[in-house]
Amino acid sequence: MKKLTPVLLAALALTTTYSAASMAAESDVKNDSGLYVGGNYGYLKIDGDDDFDDDNDVIQGLIGYKFNRYIALEGSYIDFGKYGSSVAGAETDGYTAALKLIAPIGERVEIYAKGGQLWYDTDYHVAGINGGDDDTGVFAGAGVGFKITENFLINAEYTWYDAEIDAGDVVDGADTSTDFKQASIGLEYRF
Repeated sequence: MKKLTPVLLAALALTTTYSAASMAAESDVKNDSGLYVGGNYGYLKIDGDDDFDDDNDVIQGLIGYKFNRYIALEGSYIDFGKYGSSVAGAETDGYTAALKLIAPIGERVEIYAKGGQLWYDTDYHVAGINGGDDDTGVFAGAGVGFKITENFLINAEYTWYDAEIDAGDVVDGADTSTDFKQASIGLEYRF
């Protein structure tokens, strides 16, 4: 698995003038920046090389900061749940950091794409032997947000995570490349 640590850069450039019209425009830009929190609940499809194929629920909490209408940095905690079988199974959770690019569509709808780094911890059991592993991966996702109010949004999102379950320290050759595919809905509150 390629281990990539993406560089998350964001730029913020605001130009102001002293006219009343420019002050109103500046006020609108300020309303589009700031801190937000949210949570997602959804469906997780786990595709692995071995017996780790499974379907599962996923829960995610997130926090982010919008620099303007178009760019945000976002971090999250994700519980991918338990998956696999009684012979070979695992439980994974992790943290993410992402750059989020947003495209407003009208006043109430926005589409977005995000990508970044995943840090995750997997506890596994293979034929009655238990172990654990920490690793990193990359992820990418896209979604759409619907503004219920100026501060409250409902999101629908699809995200792909690249992960690797490595139990080779317990059972030789017991490692597998795994993709987590998450489809979720969520709520977001912007301060």
